[in-house]
Amino acid sequence: MKLRDWLAAEPFGLAMSSGFFSFFAHTGMLSALVEAGLRPAHVAGSSAGALVGGAWAAGVEPDDLAVILGDLARDDFWDPAPGLGLLRGKRFDRLLRELLPIDRIEGGRVPLQISVFDILRRRTQVLTRGDLPDAIRASCCVPGLFHPVWIDRRPYWDGGILDRPGIAGIPDGARLLFHHIASQSPWRRVEPVPPSRRGMTTLVLDDLPRSGPTKLEAGRRAMALAREATRRALDAEVAAIIHA
Repeated sequence: MKLRDWLAAEPFGLAMSSGFFSFFAHTGMLSALVEAGLRPAHVAGSSAGALVGGAWAAGVEPDDLAVILGDLARDDFWDPAPGLGLLRGKRFDRLLRELLPIDRIEGGRVPLQISVFDILRRRTQVLTRGDLPDAIRASCCVPGLFHPVWIDRRPYWDGGILDRPGIAGIPDGARLLFHHIASQSPWRRVEPVPPSRRGMTTLVLDDLPRSGPTKLEAGRRAMALAREATRRALDAEVAAIIHA
């Protein structure tokens, strides 16, 4: 069975991993799915995956998100200020509120689960209700880069710290397509290995350019390459892990 047939056979969820500025790659991947008429019934993610999953759940089509990311400049989110991190995050917050057509997690077109790291409890928390821009910003809050995000009087950091795949809130055995970003996060010494679960097919798009605040053009290339690689992967045989 080809991946496209497996996805079309029954409703499926989509989870997208953290990976610094890999929201470009996630957007390219999701664009190819939607282009093929394959729309996830629920989404989950950490960090970059939370941003793209949150935008999709909120009603933003991936091609529209691709246009916005194509025009993204560092000044759109760069606001250095004293604190526990380089950037205050207010410009990022404004960017999200201008992008998203809704402001509540529970108000989306599909259920959404966003993983964040609770700093005081030192554990992952999965957000399914509340302010959507705050939740995405918290999940994207890379330690050292952004100030912690406060939600209900608690500080949060990047969801990928303990839940890099962004699947902490999804039960084992659920029918799931997981997009794994192979690049290494700054706080990890070794490249992460994709998790294994019943009911889950993992898509790994190899050799994508690594982007960042000063490498946004690399992100735009990664987005285009991810879209093409996903188109090819849809015609691959279903396996636990698909490399494309």
